Amino acid sequence: MRLAWFSPMPPVRTGIAAVSAALVASLRGEHLIHAYTHANAHDFVWHQRQKPYDLIVYQIGNSSHHDYIWPYLFRYPGLTVLHDAHLHHARAAALLRTKRAQDYRIEFAANHPDANPDLAELAVAGFDSHLYYLWPMTRLVVEASKVTAVHTPALAAVLRADYPAARIEAIRLAHGETIPAGRARDARIRVRDRHAIPHDTIVFGVFGGVTPEKRIPQILDALIDVLAYAPNARLLLAGTTAEHFDATAAVRDRGLESQVTMTGYLPDDEALADYLAACDVSLNLRWPTAREMSGPWLRALAAGLPTVTTDLAHVADVPSLDPRTWATRPGSGIRDPGSVTEATEIGARSDPASRIPHPVTVAIDILDEDHSLRLAMRRLATDAALRASLGAGARTYWEQEHSMPRMREDYRRVIAAAVAAPAPTPPSPPHLVNDGDRKLKDLLRPFAITGVLD
Repeated sequence: MRLAWFSPMPPVRTGIAAVSAALVASLRGEHLIHAYTHANAHDFVWHQRQKPYDLIVYQIGNSSHHDYIWPYLFRYPGLTVLHDAHLHHARAAALLRTKRAQDYRIEFAANHPDANPDLAELAVAGFDSHLYYLWPMTRLVVEASKVTAVHTPALAAVLRADYPAARIEAIRLAHGETIPAGRARDARIRVRDRHAIPHDTIVFGVFGGVTPEKRIPQILDALIDVLAYAPNARLLLAGTTAEHFDATAAVRDRGLESQVTMTGYLPDDEALADYLAACDVSLNLRWPTAREMSGPWLRALAAGLPTVTTDLAHVADVPSLDPRTWATRPGSGIRDPGSVTEATEIGARSDPASRIPHPVTVAIDILDEDHSLRLAMRRLATDAALRASLGAGARTYWEQEHSMPRMREDYRRVIAAAVAAPAPTPPSPPHLVNDGDRKLKDLLRPFAITGVLD
């Protein structure tokens, strides 16, 4: 089949760009794929007119890197892959930045018909941060797509309930790579020597953007408590710092300069893998959330690291431990809540009831975050057997759920479903399906010129 593939691609520095490039390379043996980025998307229309594609695939995330995709998605329905179930941040920014406040008001009302339309005025006035998380603005995208795919079964179930007329599919996200033992050993020594971290020290790592949403202040506070039990524990913050959060000051204010190492941006996947290998535990907390699947977390699983995550609804099916009891989290599907030492096979995805999976992560209840995080970090800093057990479970889970062969299987299924699916009814806001000549017609109207653009 001929596929048009809309997505940011490297050198754009996002997880979606990296995954999309790897997936296109993997599928090109089965399909003829033309990738359309911000640089060449304008060529799509005449390519489509010359020889229509069998399917158009849109990779959509909650960032400005995807702004260029929106006009095509609504005029040429296809398979839409939602990497974030909340798109409000990016869409509002795109409209308000270009002085399209009325279009924003119209889209907000169409996406959330039960909400008071005056809520849109908060964003127009600049009071937007919490508004964006409360109203996701995904309805129009879902209803304009032949098939919508998301990265967890739990999220797919929620969207099916929200949009019963739409077709929603769950597909696995492949991210990360296994690290051979020899390379991991060498990288661990090299990275720790580079930053003067003793080889026998327990190192907690946080990867990706260093932002308050990654719960950095809470992690720093928990580290102070952990030092009473593991005096040599260190924290590695590996990623770009945010303009709206002074991480250096947060570390300094707590007197943790000698326990915290900040690396700045890691330039490539090889560097990221090296720094993962240098850590003993990966901390992957997130709140608030756009209900995304964390790329750094998947990379930590692939590297065989024990992880600590926030207990979020859209990953409720991930086998996890509750640090308050060290029993398995209710609903995770593990039949033996007392066992964290014997790895068991995850089993077929098609038969969840048959699974007896090994715990993959330690999940933190956001309502008990400070207490639970301290318990989790303290136990993982002092219990080598538990770290090894969770690391083994993490790698097995990644191989079964988040490796490239698994993602490729799922894309084969949803591509076939999207090709066969009927085109949906166009969305109601007319500006979303505008031919692109509205401005020109408005300019010509006072001159009574007719027929030019008919």
